[in-house]
Amino acid sequence: MGFDLEALREAIKTHGKVVRVVIAGIKGSSPREVGTAMLVWQDGQSGTIGGGTLEFQAAEAARSQTVPSRLTHHALGPDMGQCCGGAVSLLSEVYDKRALETLDDTIVARAVSGDQMPLSVKRLMAAARGQGIAPEPGLVDGWMLEPVHKPARDLWIWGAGHVGRALVDVLSPLPDLAITWVDTGPERFPDAVPTGVTVVPAAKPAELVRHAPREAEHLVLTYSHNLDLELCNRLLSHDFRFAGLIGSATKWARFRSRLAALGHPPERIGRITCPIGDPVLGKHPQMIAVGVAAQILRPARQNELKKDLSA
Repeated sequence: MGFDLEALREAIKTHGKVVRVVIAGIKGSSPREVGTAMLVWQDGQSGTIGGGTLEFQAAEAARSQTVPSRLTHHALGPDMGQCCGGAVSLLSEVYDKRALETLDDTIVARAVSGDQMPLSVKRLMAAARGQGIAPEPGLVDGWMLEPVHKPARDLWIWGAGHVGRALVDVLSPLPDLAITWVDTGPERFPDAVPTGVTVVPAAKPAELVRHAPREAEHLVLTYSHNLDLELCNRLLSHDFRFAGLIGSATKWARFRSRLAALGHPPERIGRITCPIGDPVLGKHPQMIAVGVAAQILRPARQNELKKDLSA
């Protein structure tokens, strides 16, 4: 995870002054890793640095913070009543609209102690900008460095019905997913859409397939079997990293036959996964969403995808 500029921008837009609390360093066991952050404002917060006493105390301190930046050190365990036996360093920084405008869109580097940027930091900055080598978040010679977060995966969700909405609710908080949500008209979507989800109403959704990155992942679950079929047809001609179709084994058998009649060979049709989810969980939309989310997020699937991409 890196510095989430979009989340910070939205929080400032909604709440004004925001304090960002990030784990700058750890020793021993810690509930979360270096670079994990939460945003705190006067009457709320988003994100988590691990929960429990550490997070509660850090959030309370952030609401009363009067200095622009503060680095604090916290021993976990007996002092806080937490099971972790390590120590955590927290960097708490106040941001408003003006401060937001000063941030770099590649890597956020700022002095925690001292003013002059050390050579070690300059080298890391040059590598990030010139070679695309993002540094690990953390403290380097008195400076805090964090690469700006960029979602690693493009996920297109086709359909804003009950299952589509449940999927967006489950998946949108995850930082590595850039979600594009497509359906036939604006009335198909809820009034409130999670931050970071791009809503695309289109009278002919299948026409948008050609605009999707070829490395994108797709979940097809519209209200129409005919539209589902056309989306599968377009995806097979366009390419994708993963494509999953909601439906029964009977539906997929019919789709395979129809896709073959459209000229797609069996081995290519087999790249579409259907059914998706876990039937053991049942047919409630939220249960379907949990099963589908687990299917596309499980580490074993990611390893398979990496092998496919490197082949």
